[in-house]
Amino acid sequence: MLYFEKGSPALALGGEELKKAVFEAFDKLGPKKKVLAIPPDFTRYHSRAGELTQYAYEYYGDRLTDILPALGTHFPMTDAEIGRMFPGVPRSLFRVHNWRDEVVTVGVVPGGYVKEVSEGAVDYDWPAQVNRLLVEGGYDLILSLGQVVPHEVIGMASYNKNIFVGTGGAEGINKSHFVGAAYGMERIMGRAKTPVRLLLNYASTHFTAHLPLVYLQTVVSQGDDGLQMRGLFIGDDFECFEKAARLSIEVNFRMLDREMKKVVVYLDPEEFRSTWLGNKSIYRTRMAIADGGELIVLAPGLHRFGEDPTIDRLIRKYGYLHTPQVLDCVKRNEDLQNNLGVAAHLIHGTSEGRFRITYCPGSLTRGEIEGAGFHYADLEETLSRYHPGKLTDGWNVVNGEEVYYISNPALGLWAYKERFK
Repeated sequence: MLYFEKGSPALALGGEELKKAVFEAFDKLGPKKKVLAIPPDFTRYHSRAGELTQYAYEYYGDRLTDILPALGTHFPMTDAEIGRMFPGVPRSLFRVHNWRDEVVTVGVVPGGYVKEVSEGAVDYDWPAQVNRLLVEGGYDLILSLGQVVPHEVIGMASYNKNIFVGTGGAEGINKSHFVGAAYGMERIMGRAKTPVRLLLNYASTHFTAHLPLVYLQTVVSQGDDGLQMRGLFIGDDFECFEKAARLSIEVNFRMLDREMKKVVVYLDPEEFRSTWLGNKSIYRTRMAIADGGELIVLAPGLHRFGEDPTIDRLIRKYGYLHTPQVLDCVKRNEDLQNNLGVAAHLIHGTSEGRFRITYCPGSLTRGEIEGAGFHYADLEETLSRYHPGKLTDGWNVVNGEEVYYISNPALGLWAYKERFK
């Protein structure tokens, strides 16, 4: 059921209108005694889910007893990040999701179904896992808040991904990520119906239908009027997500008439501090970059590879290999077999040799960057040539050279129209 829907490419939802919409939707839900909110973490700061969480707190007061950021595999939010993303919301309400130890398996999707939807790419059972708070907390309302935007693992982010990945467990996250990588990232990105989404929808229907889940889905894009919320969709089923995804494709997907020869991507140091997140610069642009082209990643905040010590160690060990090499490493190495999400991430971070990837990190050394399989360039030297303050999103000419600039890869997906079929 939809409780609110409004969206269009020209819309710019302001704070008061947004607050009114949220309150009207909550009125329709009726009185609630105990509420859990599951917003994204700081890596989705621009989703405006923090603002929606503020309104939930304002509406429900002390009935909003817990806020569980959907960390997935990410590091916990710092007090400073919480204060900036959720101003006015008490710090005491926030809980930390432990994806390795604090989950329960609510059901298992059979391997036959996994094989069917992945077209034979994998055939293992998939455990649907969530943080135990969702099952044992005694809530009569669980709010899942997030931004629908093109995504490399599932096609379009948010909806029940916020639940089964954002609050999921190690096995569930690892195996779901590997399904997407084995099936083919370029067959997934920018599509609402994908093998991974079908697994999550199966789990929603069969294992969590009894949970009082309501989804608040935003669509945000950068335009001539700045960064704006183009849509808000509130509901308790797939229709809510489907409508948000349709709008996101309109406003977040840049379909280009010609390929990019050189791309410069800037990674905000407050949002991107690892290649685990920063590689959005690779997979959000890979369908638009020409063979033999170059991607230059300006990453002043980059100081690690993984968002988790184990993940970081494995990325350093194997590096971003080509897909056949990664799959071979999975067959031969138990540590990757036990961390299929890392294997998937390594696949996501390769150009398969089609184009050059040059990282310009704030802290990682040349040896670390090149050891992971990337090319290295000095940040300050590169910034002197391609400075974000002098570039505009889209095509630019720098010293006679044509460059395509992207100020935040998390906000979209870019593809050459002949490559996206």
